[in-house]
Amino acid sequence: MSVLNSIASWWMRKRMHQIELFMKYPHDVQNEWLRKLVVSARDTEWGKKYDYKNISNIEQFRNNIPIQDYETLKPFIDRIRKGEQNILWHSDIKWFAKSSGTTNDKSKFIPVSTESLDAAHYNGGRDMITIHCTLNEDTKLFTGKNLALAGSLVTDFQNGYELQNGDLSAIVINNLPMWAEFFRAPDLSIALLENWDEKLEKLAQTTAKENMVSLAGVPSWMLLIMKRVLEISGKKTIAEVWPNLEVYFHGGVNFNPYREQFKKMFGNDEMNYLELYNATEGFFGIQDQKKSDELLLMLDYGIYYEFIEISEVGKDNPKTLRLDEVELNKNYAPIISTNAGLWRYMLGDTIKFTSIQPFRFKITGRTKHFINAFGEEIIVDNTDNALAIACEKTNSQISEYTVAPFFMNENEAGAHEWLIEFEIPPNNLDYFIEVLDNAMKSINSDYEAKRYNNLIIRMPIVNALPKGTFYKWLASKNKLGGQHKVPRLSNDRKYIEEIFSII
Repeated sequence: MSVLNSIASWWMRKRMHQIELFMKYPHDVQNEWLRKLVVSARDTEWGKKYDYKNISNIEQFRNNIPIQDYETLKPFIDRIRKGEQNILWHSDIKWFAKSSGTTNDKSKFIPVSTESLDAAHYNGGRDMITIHCTLNEDTKLFTGKNLALAGSLVTDFQNGYELQNGDLSAIVINNLPMWAEFFRAPDLSIALLENWDEKLEKLAQTTAKENMVSLAGVPSWMLLIMKRVLEISGKKTIAEVWPNLEVYFHGGVNFNPYREQFKKMFGNDEMNYLELYNATEGFFGIQDQKKSDELLLMLDYGIYYEFIEISEVGKDNPKTLRLDEVELNKNYAPIISTNAGLWRYMLGDTIKFTSIQPFRFKITGRTKHFINAFGEEIIVDNTDNALAIACEKTNSQISEYTVAPFFMNENEAGAHEWLIEFEIPPNNLDYFIEVLDNAMKSINSDYEAKRYNNLIIRMPIVNALPKGTFYKWLASKNKLGGQHKVPRLSNDRKYIEEIFSII
């Protein structure tokens, strides 16, 4: 096994040369991908509609094609889901990754092509291992197994095509090469179970007996599994159950609110953490440095990037920027064109660049997950950081939270109402609220201004919820699974009232 580990880790490190190339020549790589994407799709229905044959540069690309989102692409995607092909992309689309829904639909169905599966999702999985092996030369990653959380798949037949709908993680795992199964646990019969309660129990029961060397998944769900593993094993820390565990690959939500919980549960100060920015629509970033929360923008995955300044979001014809036009420390909404037929597609996330040589960034929030009920312009990055400060100063830990406005009326100013599940509650909730409020003031000047003398916004309202409340709420909406997340911020009270109704 040690020989296999040495050979496999050496092979993985060879990829670093290609990563260094796109870090050195980012604009050349991106221009070449735009050319490849346009050429590949010029004979599709979409390509003919927008005259791809006569597009030779980014200016023509911008002028020909409006900014898209899921709603504008949905009519085309619905046709592909009925078995039509050569609509948005030239190769047959056989998989559709389910994601959290829109205003009009419970779920989005994002097309996944063979090219995007290989170039983005598989390469992203390979590169996270490559980067881990490069950062840790004494890695033993290939001496045991990896636990990667996955959803489920549903197979359908349309016009002679076998199509699969489900979580992206399930699509990826279900199509891995046979040799990859040797390094993964549990087996597919458990990994792809549809019932999450049954899946979590079987995952914990089977993996508790395995030699796990790495974990990958959304923090909230991974915590549930590890807690059950500790109950089954009777051990106090995960290091006692899986002594060879060396890395946790995480993404999907900000990890800071979970960091102390994981550190305590692992019981191992040497544990490595590697953050990923992998979404249903593609694989975009990987943390490539130790002790840094910056992500390296992955530029050779079959994705062409554009960026919109936040002030432009929502305009009929927003100005987009090329990668060579972005500036440091500004919030941008990424626009992607992919080798699965997502053309000039607004992801809905917001990021800011912390470096441009190479291009590294941080995720700051969502274009639609914000609070601006009183002109305070709160984004997820603000609330995540304020919570981290409050937890540190009060020796508390949280597992989940959401925030919504409490609107002002004739008798009192407005407020932000927080619903928080504490893993370790503060000894004094009033002091926690005070620290949280002061942290928000220090982070967001608009919030601080609106808090002046309680005229517009008064002190936060914090409700400590019983453990399991958010899980119960997700279950009530049939949204259990790694691709479904608790919305951190909302500009109305829809989510918060739903959660109150089940307590």
